Amino acid sequence: MSDRLRPESESTLAATAGELLSELRESPPLTHCITNSVVTGFTANVLLALGAAPAMVDIVDEAGMFAGVASGVLINLGTPTPEQRAASLEAAAGAVAAGAPWVLDPVAIGALPVRTALAHELIASRPTAIRGNASEILALAGLSAGGRGVDATDTTDDAAEAALSLAARHGSVVAVSGPVDLVTDGVRLLRIANGHELLTRVTGGGCALGAVMAAFLGAARSTSADPLTAVASASLVYTIAAERAAVHASGPGTFAVALLDALAAVQPADLVASARVQESAL
Repeated sequence: MSDRLRPESESTLAATAGELLSELRESPPLTHCITNSVVTGFTANVLLALGAAPAMVDIVDEAGMFAGVASGVLINLGTPTPEQRAASLEAAAGAVAAGAPWVLDPVAIGALPVRTALAHELIASRPTAIRGNASEILALAGLSAGGRGVDATDTTDDAAEAALSLAARHGSVVAVSGPVDLVTDGVRLLRIANGHELLTRVTGGGCALGAVMAAFLGAARSTSADPLTAVASASLVYTIAAERAAVHASGPGTFAVALLDALAAVQPADLVASARVQESAL
């Protein structure tokens, strides 16, 4: 695998991300989130700021039905209570049956047995995208025992081969979040170098990105954009907004508020001006 900077890929992704952002705002995708209790409000506010329509439906006998009518679905394993575990399986089945794109966020898997088993059960349903930090992706691929709770102890480059393997095995786009985000479908591999360290100082910074990916996948259904492009576009919009938010922040508290404002304000032209994207030849 060799790296090469491809300006045409950078400009093409930025332009397509701008088109998807405009589509999302013109026709807000109904984004169904089963997510952890720590980040539910923040995740909903991120989606609202961006222009999507969040719905946090994690009740058994409703989750599957709702996934079937949603534009995109997020299943996040941050606080997998018994009811959430059942609702997650139900939602995955509902999304698959309806042909709706869905994102699996395998939070803190590896050493923790309940969520690890659930992640492996869910991945059998072939999520459209998988988003996690490097340690979570390595654990999902069976190559490590995971990180320190929700914190990664590996780099995104450490997880590159695991991401490629998961993408090939499950037909999913795999996004590895870190200082440089890595996104692959097993054929192409993109590195997105935008973002800011303050994202790691706010509860839900990574979890909300999974919801943004579900929203962009939902928006992409009415366009010609493929899942890799939609997921990479979500990462690009989110991380550029984070950079813009950090300019106005004096610390984590003001950053969290500024991020919502930046997501509401970011424009397609900002993406073209600020994108830092590298494609690797596989």
